[in-house]
Amino acid sequence: MELLFYKQIAAIDKDKHRHLRVGAIKDFRFTAETNSVPLASVEFIEAAKEYPIVFAGRGSPTPVPAALLGLRSNENLILRSDGKWDARYVPAFIRRYPFVLASADQEQFVVCLDEGHPAVGAKEGEALFTHEGEPTPYLNNAIAFLRDFQAEAQRTRDFMKRLLELDLLNEVSARAELTAGAAYQLSGFSVVSEPKLRALDKDVIDELFRKGWLALIDAHLLSLGNLGRLVERLSKAKPKAA
Repeated sequence: MELLFYKQIAAIDKDKHRHLRVGAIKDFRFTAETNSVPLASVEFIEAAKEYPIVFAGRGSPTPVPAALLGLRSNENLILRSDGKWDARYVPAFIRRYPFVLASADQEQFVVCLDEGHPAVGAKEGEALFTHEGEPTPYLNNAIAFLRDFQAEAQRTRDFMKRLLELDLLNEVSARAELTAGAAYQLSGFSVVSEPKLRALDKDVIDELFRKGWLALIDAHLLSLGNLGRLVERLSKAKPKAA
């Protein structure tokens, strides 16, 4: 899921990109065919107000928290027809675009960007480098955001590892019935099992509380109520071409 909607990734180079400018990303149509995006655990509280938070990666040893954006494959129901984002909170995975860190080896990362987006190369955009070839504050801020994102991703993996150790995740499927009579089956994701959570002993609950993970679990469970919002959006959406 790491690169999803990135099309033309290039490592940022001070010679190649010396005069390149990047405009503000105000049109989110690059996410049009994405029905979920990864979330960092630090995002759970805000994301839970807008999206169902599930754990994606059926059969994977390392499931990933994800914000559901749609109920059908290759469809983002949060995206408006004019390219605007129809929710107050935009996941960090999307906000970092068009920048991304690509792994050079197990310890080194290369800062890249998607040269395929119209904002990359915009005449009125922000410069990446000064005339002397030094990174501008704009580029430094983008790099800082990517580094923070990477650090939060590691904390999220620690959280997920503990959920798996405690065997708290159950794979589920959901059936969405639309007002027009059509129905869609959503599968391939997991949620925290409330009976298993209630069965944990006090010491484990105390541990989850101290680490702030119990609040994340609560936010996840509460967020599942947003599935109804997606069903409403799907009921109003145009039918997909066969």
